[in-house]
Amino acid sequence: MSIDYKALVEKYGSPLYMYDFDYIENRYVTLKEAFAGKKSLINYAVKANSNLSVIQHLAKLGAGADCVSIGEVYRALDAGVDKYKIIFSGVGKRDDEIEEALKRDILMLNLESEAEMKRVELVAKKLGKEARISIRVNPNIDPQTHPYISTGLHENKFGVEIDMAKRMYIYANKSEHLNPVGIHFHIGSQLTNLDPIRESAMIVADLVRSLKAIKIDIKFFDVGGGIGVVYDDETPIAEQAYVDAIAEATKGLDVTLMCEPGRYMVANAGAFFTKVLYEKINSGKRFVIVDGAMNDLIRPSLYNAYHKIEAPGVEGEKSEADVVGPVCESGDFFGKNVALPPLAHGDIVVVHSAGAYGFTMASNYNTRPKPAEVALQGGEDRLIRRRETYEDQVRLEKEFLR
Repeated sequence: MSIDYKALVEKYGSPLYMYDFDYIENRYVTLKEAFAGKKSLINYAVKANSNLSVIQHLAKLGAGADCVSIGEVYRALDAGVDKYKIIFSGVGKRDDEIEEALKRDILMLNLESEAEMKRVELVAKKLGKEARISIRVNPNIDPQTHPYISTGLHENKFGVEIDMAKRMYIYANKSEHLNPVGIHFHIGSQLTNLDPIRESAMIVADLVRSLKAIKIDIKFFDVGGGIGVVYDDETPIAEQAYVDAIAEATKGLDVTLMCEPGRYMVANAGAFFTKVLYEKINSGKRFVIVDGAMNDLIRPSLYNAYHKIEAPGVEGEKSEADVVGPVCESGDFFGKNVALPPLAHGDIVVVHSAGAYGFTMASNYNTRPKPAEVALQGGEDRLIRRRETYEDQVRLEKEFLR
């Protein structure tokens, strides 16, 4: 799609997030078609981009939601996701969150420890309900990704080991207030090698076979998310190869295959636009200072993550520059040693692949307002979240001034 960056910034201001909804739809349809002929459910990982319009767009296509807070559960419900397509995951759920999830009658709660299982049982007993659960199994497979987004090793905080999982399933199966209907694993994010996913699926499928042998009927086999995308020169996993590996591992099992793509759906659907304020040179080092900052898009600062950066429509001989923002932190940058032409006040810089873990991780650090969000669909643009104001930020504080 040809995008008029300048027109969008003139219309909605800077900095600005833009998401291509046609791209998102294509990603969903491509993955769903790879599951053709198999019982499947694609649960969009809300944490990747939790804008209500994004979730609603996917819900209309048939997607469920993978949520990691009760707030995300509320977002999914508000956006029209069927309650029986919502999973509540996360390593630390409060009793009130568990209670709310049970009252909302969502598909299942994904448990990450024996202690959590006992809390869910107590809350369900208090409510006189039966809690549908799955258990997150840690297959101890190296996902070969950034350590901050690795989740399937013993050293990570997520999930339980195979032996513990089996004991938990036996306990849950005997409980009057727990109904073990699913099994789950998620070994990490931004995965570009299929082998760790295949190995994990085989390990967890073997556990399902052993559970079914003792009459514990697992109905949902959830492989988590983590399918990698192209930020730079990565070679992503082919959708059909991904599904085929999962199907082969679960051969002979009567289960619904589930996955939880987030980044896969939205990363490359999004871009972040920011205006140049000015350039400066320090001892031969070039800086391009823009009006966006780490509070708007923190991935480069947090992970040293790479995002392709361009200045569309600007001509001239390129030289290396650090693209930095106004926040008072040395870590406030979008890219270092980026080849860019000479830039003037008001020129637009585009940070690509910003649809996932961009706005959703934004903050108001330095009392900066969060940017607006815009959707592109069928050649038309529309606002899906207005830019914050100062009054929005202080609304919950002003009443307490003395």
